Amino acid sequence: MNSSQAVLESGAVRPVRWRGRVMLRRALLTLVVIAQALVGAYYMASVLPYHGGNLLEQALIALFTVLFTWITVGFWIGLYGFWLRRLGGDPKSLLRRYPDGELANTPLSRTAVVMPIYNEPVNRTLGGLRAIYRSIERSGQLEHFDFYILSDSRDPDVWLSEQAAWQSLCDELGASGRLFYRRRTLNMNYKSGNVADFLRRWGRAYEYMIVMDADSLMGGDTLVKMVRLMQREPKVGILQSCPTIINGQSLFARVQQFANQVYGPLFSTGLAAMQLGEAAFWGHNAIIRTEPFMRHCGLPRLRGPGLFSGPISSHDFVEAAFMGRAGYEVWLEPDLGESYEESPPSLVDELTRDKRWAKGNLQHLWLMLFEPRLRMAHRMAFLNGILSYVASPLWFAFLVLTTIETTRLVLWPPNYFPEQHSPFPLWPEWHPEWAIGLASSVVFLLFFPKFLALLDVLLSGRRRSHGGFIRLLLSTLQEILVSALLAPIRMLAHTRYVLEALLNVTLRWAGQNRSDETTWTDALLNQAPGSLIAAAWSGFAWWLDPLFFFWSLPVALPLLLAAPTSVLLSKVGLGQALRRAGVLLVPEEKHGSALLEDLSGHSILPEPGTGESAVVRAVLDPVMNRVHQATARSHGGGAKHERLKQLRSRCLEQGPDSLSRAEKNLLLTDRESLAWLHAHAWRAPVDSFWGRAIDHRIRRIWPA
Repeated sequence: MNSSQAVLESGAVRPVRWRGRVMLRRALLTLVVIAQALVGAYYMASVLPYHGGNLLEQALIALFTVLFTWITVGFWIGLYGFWLRRLGGDPKSLLRRYPDGELANTPLSRTAVVMPIYNEPVNRTLGGLRAIYRSIERSGQLEHFDFYILSDSRDPDVWLSEQAAWQSLCDELGASGRLFYRRRTLNMNYKSGNVADFLRRWGRAYEYMIVMDADSLMGGDTLVKMVRLMQREPKVGILQSCPTIINGQSLFARVQQFANQVYGPLFSTGLAAMQLGEAAFWGHNAIIRTEPFMRHCGLPRLRGPGLFSGPISSHDFVEAAFMGRAGYEVWLEPDLGESYEESPPSLVDELTRDKRWAKGNLQHLWLMLFEPRLRMAHRMAFLNGILSYVASPLWFAFLVLTTIETTRLVLWPPNYFPEQHSPFPLWPEWHPEWAIGLASSVVFLLFFPKFLALLDVLLSGRRRSHGGFIRLLLSTLQEILVSALLAPIRMLAHTRYVLEALLNVTLRWAGQNRSDETTWTDALLNQAPGSLIAAAWSGFAWWLDPLFFFWSLPVALPLLLAAPTSVLLSKVGLGQALRRAGVLLVPEEKHGSALLEDLSGHSILPEPGTGESAVVRAVLDPVMNRVHQATARSHGGGAKHERLKQLRSRCLEQGPDSLSRAEKNLLLTDRESLAWLHAHAWRAPVDSFWGRAIDHRIRRIWPA
């Protein structure tokens, strides 16, 4: 009997009925959204000169209705989130079921904290894990947790640095036997395959698994509380926290960070209330019940055509749906504090990430339509993820059709008798005041929840955490301006990604950039096509009708300015200047955070460029050479052994740069070769590569 079953049988668990409440909430949301969408479609038809009397106008009405419905759903979820926060939270949430004192008496169970990584910045990634470790240590519950670094890194300088940092952390924290490092030699199925490999090896030793991303941070008290909630709720298979963005350095990251922390609570509270026990899993900062996850959440290979074949790229929503199908609950709990992640530092990096996500989300269409016995809520979660990217090509198509409609009306006279042999003319009607009203309603739906979020900050007494009322207002206006500039850029990029995904363009899996600024070259290469399209569109609009040109500016102007916008937003200096001015401030910057202090306290390894490479260190440093030997394997005899002998001889004579990445990976994962290189490099001539490397090492360690 596991510990959560023991809690259940002790009678401490109080079953809570939530399905009736959530069905009522969803029914009301559906009713108001459909009613509002129908009203919007009616006014859109009224605005058009022929009121949907031809195929072009019917397509415009259809596209507008879909997009209007999409923003209407977000509006009502934000509004409902504001209402619940004013009431003190959702009475049906997990946290509201148990007082803190009752949770504190709940026994813990063995839990693995796993962090899958792939060619990530080593100091930031393992520094974050160190901060999490220390936070759990401060909670007094460290004995219940083990930690696993699950590496898929392929660059030898990266994975050798990971192993060195792991050894350093074990020494610093006294974590030997509690902090483990495992690197896969075969990358199958991306992150989900990495986690699945861990579960096959060690999953049965743990009742729970907490999954972190490379940029995740979570407080020890929060992690302990999540384990205790799982102990109290044996039917919960996944408990997802709601991570907030912190540690933003560039202007782009700080804008995303501010928006997430100010607007996020409203939308996450409303979303959680509409999902309750049928929430989505976001892939990180969540706790998972390992036994049902292993039994029910294995990912199938898709068997459809093109895009819908092969491994599933985006795994998290699928795993939540499979957990729900197995009869377990999946909860999103927004009020779990100290759950953090980081934003990409620039627009280029965000769009690079979105390219992977777009393909993964579109694959969910196959599962949404054809996977049996999934809960309707999880099918709707698939649809929501799909629309988050498909909305962009729909918007783009709406702009194209609007341009065609305007061109037709300007260049060709109206056809008063579109139906042959009809004695009754069809008179075009114009209602500019309705068009203004419709546009105003769209703006209202988009921006009113943001001002509700601002009001929520004021009513909850958080304004000082954001720099006071004036700075909070300035920050909100700046965020709105940046969002307006970025929306058309994202629209065009997401349109391209959706088309590439539908054409099944192969994607390259790569680690994320988490610190570099965008160069002008990168910005121009990424944004020039969109800027050229916008320039051509604006020029045509001006030639066609100056009024249409001014109508196009809110979309065209951000695209024309996309390259300088991208460069400007990536600047760390500008972001830090605004932080010093108290603009775009978040509570962790105002009041401090033990997690951030641990993260930024000191580096685990020397920063790149300050010393020898990880490969050279692995060969020359006697301690690290033994560490790497301990994690390496013996490849035995045969052709591979002969190949290794050739590689290590070349490495000794010409240095590691004479080897390809694949050759280094093969050589440095061989125990015998590591020992041989260490012994022979230290006896190399002083004018050889290794002789100079030894001289540099001695001068660095013992400077004159």
